[in-house]
Amino acid sequence: MTHHIKHLLPLLLVSGLTAMAACVLERKPDEARTEVRASEKDRIEHFASPSSLYAQTQADDITRSRHNAITHAVAVASPSVVGINVTEVREYQVRDPFSFFFEDDPFFGPFMRRRNQILRQEVKSLGSGFFISSDGYIVTNSHVAGNAAKIVVTTIDGKQHHARLVGADDLTDIALLKVDDGGPFPALKLGDSDDVIVGEWTIAMGNPFGLFEISNKPIVTVGVVSSTGLNFPDVQGRSYRDMIQTDAAINSGNSGGPLLNANAEVIGVNTFIYTGGGAGSIGIGFAIPINRVKKIVEELKAKGRIERSFKTGISVQALTPQLARYFGVEQGQGVVVVNVEKGSTADRAGVKVGDIIVEADGQKVRNEQELMFAVRELRAGDILKLKVIRDRKMLEIAVKLEKQ
Repeated sequence: MTHHIKHLLPLLLVSGLTAMAACVLERKPDEARTEVRASEKDRIEHFASPSSLYAQTQADDITRSRHNAITHAVAVASPSVVGINVTEVREYQVRDPFSFFFEDDPFFGPFMRRRNQILRQEVKSLGSGFFISSDGYIVTNSHVAGNAAKIVVTTIDGKQHHARLVGADDLTDIALLKVDDGGPFPALKLGDSDDVIVGEWTIAMGNPFGLFEISNKPIVTVGVVSSTGLNFPDVQGRSYRDMIQTDAAINSGNSGGPLLNANAEVIGVNTFIYTGGGAGSIGIGFAIPINRVKKIVEELKAKGRIERSFKTGISVQALTPQLARYFGVEQGQGVVVVNVEKGSTADRAGVKVGDIIVEADGQKVRNEQELMFAVRELRAGDILKLKVIRDRKMLEIAVKLEKQ
């Protein structure tokens, strides 16, 4: 019995396979095509499912595309940006309205003058800044911290540090602070503002409306460089020259924060906005170019102030139509020298009465104000380079500015 079973098994297997093959061969063509389409559908659905390799690759590609130059720059720069809280002490004089009538009275005068009081009031404000060195030096605006009695700096880890004012230059609106506790601090790389390209990406970072303190991280806005080399009329005695314009949103509290390029390099210090007569930003902000800031910071670090007490030894006046015709130049082309102080460096350098100054320190001069703008940001000991027209010829003269 066993012997017959052993021999029947191969036969049963063969006959079974033959039967299965016959079944397949006997299927109708439409049924076979239907099965193939169903199989293909299953395969496509498998690769399109979230757990498939294809879907995962797509998700990875999208994730990688979200990480770009802007997000990288923000990640690099964020630890270097700080929020600044400032306390100023402002003085107000309160006069008795009747004291004017009795100031000269020998009896009531001293009493009434004593009624005129000087009141002192603490005023709190906020702004932004950024580390420029690992040992704690911070750049911000002078209008943020230049008159501060107390300065508290908040870093990205939420820690608060007392900072001291190293020096401030109101004319250029730059202040230098120093944190002496903690460190080393992450410093931002200072770029080259002369290399800024109109249309390139910009990133503004800072502490608008005090939001830094809420999130313990700087607020980020992104835009482009809208324009460069913009000169503005003085604002409260401050000179805003060669400014960078950006459409990255800058708001109250952003002052003193960095304006970065896509390489996480500082190209400017955010300083003021244009409101169009309103109270808030309309998308136009301005930054002091970082190359200008570098020079100020180095002098503040060394001396604590900018020495601007100097004299040129030159007096000038605007060109009237008559003077322009007399000297053979166009009206509005320069200013005429009307006096040169004898023995001054201008005198020794060769400046003469009647010279027409058409350029000063690389800036065109069309009137007395433009000459003042070109000269006043120089320091005692600097060389003032002048281009003058004399006898219808162009000359170049270098005048060393003397300390007063």
